[in-house]
Amino acid sequence: MNTSTALQTETEPGTTSEPERELTDGFHLLIDALKLNDLNTVYGVPGIPITDLGRMMQEEGMRVLSFRHEQNAGNAAAIAGFLTKKPGVCLTVSAPGFLNGLTALAHATTNCWPMILISGSSEREVVDLMQGDYEEMDQLAIAKPLCKAAYRVLHAEDIGIAVARAIRAAVSGRPGGVYLDIPGALLGQAMDAVEGAKSLVKVIDPAPAQFPAPAAVERALDVIKSAKKPLIILGKGAAYAQADEVVKDFVEKCGIPYLPMSMAKGLLPDNHPQSAGAARSLVLKESDVVIMVGARLNWLLSHGKGKSWGAPHSTRFVQIDIEPREMDSNVEIAAPLVGDIESCLSALTEGMGGDWKAPPQDWLDAVREKRDANVTRMAPTLQNNASPMNYAGALGALKRIIEKRPDAILVNEGANTLDFARSIIDMYKPRKRLDVGTWGVMGVGMGSAIAAAVETGLPVLAVEGDSAFGFSGMEIETICRYKLPVCIVVFNNNGIYRGTDTNRSGGEDPAPTVFVEDSRYDMMMQAFGGEGRHVTDPDALTRAVNEAMDSGKPTLINAVIDPAAGKESGNIGNLNPTSVVSKRTNHEVLEILKQKAAQ
Repeated sequence: MNTSTALQTETEPGTTSEPERELTDGFHLLIDALKLNDLNTVYGVPGIPITDLGRMMQEEGMRVLSFRHEQNAGNAAAIAGFLTKKPGVCLTVSAPGFLNGLTALAHATTNCWPMILISGSSEREVVDLMQGDYEEMDQLAIAKPLCKAAYRVLHAEDIGIAVARAIRAAVSGRPGGVYLDIPGALLGQAMDAVEGAKSLVKVIDPAPAQFPAPAAVERALDVIKSAKKPLIILGKGAAYAQADEVVKDFVEKCGIPYLPMSMAKGLLPDNHPQSAGAARSLVLKESDVVIMVGARLNWLLSHGKGKSWGAPHSTRFVQIDIEPREMDSNVEIAAPLVGDIESCLSALTEGMGGDWKAPPQDWLDAVREKRDANVTRMAPTLQNNASPMNYAGALGALKRIIEKRPDAILVNEGANTLDFARSIIDMYKPRKRLDVGTWGVMGVGMGSAIAAAVETGLPVLAVEGDSAFGFSGMEIETICRYKLPVCIVVFNNNGIYRGTDTNRSGGEDPAPTVFVEDSRYDMMMQAFGGEGRHVTDPDALTRAVNEAMDSGKPTLINAVIDPAAGKESGNIGNLNPTSVVSKRTNHEVLEILKQKAAQ
């Protein structure tokens, strides 16, 4: 018996001669259920009613990382799911803590990462009668629309099956987030320890392989064979699958150029001869057949239509996805392949046979020439040593660092900081680039950095815009407390997008996008015992990052960026609506508004 189940003994009522029974309770059953399924790391924030649960988890050998805000703990659990293919576990208090974690749970579900959010809650009889309990809220009802599955446990004997259902729901098919509601009274419920042990469930094969239909494979191969200008798009689903050699074999055997989405960078090295990352505009515009591998035709790919692509309906798509409802979500899919990445690509590779013909040489030459020309054109820009820095010079320095440290994990968020880094910094190994994902959620940086360091043991370089860093910056104390090998670089340009905006009313308040000028984020890190550096040019940035990565100490580098260097909303400014009226000057309209205000 697990030592955590032996709590106390009890004599059967009405007799003194019966043998004493060992008892267990909800605290220990939940711990045992998680440990039985190899879920030994928990990210969370302690408080009523789960404070003792966190203490007991740590006592029983689990690693419990306590954050300063639940959303950051949830973001850590979400990225842990991506990195490990096991549900990342986040533990929060009720109501406000639950709501803080819910953003991360929805983020995990949108990105198809397995995660379990476990939250304490008020008792059902109090919630249902709305009697005003401490942090009273119907959390299950709120969670259901925002995650893949949601369960509530009312009886200690059901904890084992509830954890099993949560694990299976999180990782099977298209992965996602699961909510597990734990009323406070459940944790203290006692039951027979032997019966409690029997109630626990070891989940067997929670994410079985899903093989594509042979006819679907043949159809896909026929479409690919017909292509004059084929393209492969690798999405983060392909990175999550951890079928790296299968992906590599398929890409290299078919000889087709590939375009990696940001978190798929490194599945094959960005300097691979078939990489079309530096020729993105060309390959999207001119490709006639596109093979989608774990990628979706969402806003990140202009929904498969519009000016980023060729003439309407001129491109045919082969799409590999484990979720059949994903097919035809934006455009017609000529050859849907429903199944897991490894099974589908293995079937396609085998179906090619030994006489597979490479794509037309003129297409390969056109992609290579465009890629090489763009790389050559950008090279001098990335070498500049301007002070204060622009994005090209700063990211060029970090690009060279990652090239020499391919095992380091790059965490990246911001507007300009994210958009420019995606195209400038090359990756060489899979699952080494972590960013905001499909939703574009700002604030994932510190949670992702912490989980990456904890789950992999590798050094982490977190490259943050100053605005994005503000969402989760207090977690630098968490990084220092756990002595994690995380180097944070804050690109400080005094504001959101840029630090040069002005108050158009002429008032004293700063513009909505402007921060305190010349802030010293490095001093925040020093306040918690970490290393802090302040740099103003790429050479100094290079030295500071290398020293931090070599030391393995928590470090924050305040990298001064020219306040005028950025642009509105990075590369997605078209999504930011602009008023057609630049200034309201109509005297009659102003008078009417004044009259209404006076009424």
